Amino acid sequence: MGKGEAASVWIVYMLRCRDDSLYTGITNNLPQRLLRHTGGTASAYTRSRRPVRLVYHERQPTRSAALRREAALRRLSRAAKLALLL
Repeated sequence: MGKGEAASVWIVYMLRCRDDSLYTGITNNLPQRLLRHTGGTASAYTRSRRPVRLVYHERQPTRSAALRREAALRRLSRAAKLALLL
């Protein structure tokens, strides 16, 4: 395993922000990360768009896989992202 790839599950997630935008990220501790987003300490993007709500998440076996999936999701059109939420 590479650096940062401890034997844990990684989560790719999407949040819906107050302005209806979608934020995509990764974490290996989803409850803690959500607390940081709702508290305004996770990212500048979500800090200015609170409240945020978890609308999608999926497990990935490694950090590398999660980063690849995050990049793929970010490249999707808004319509394609919304289709995942159904």
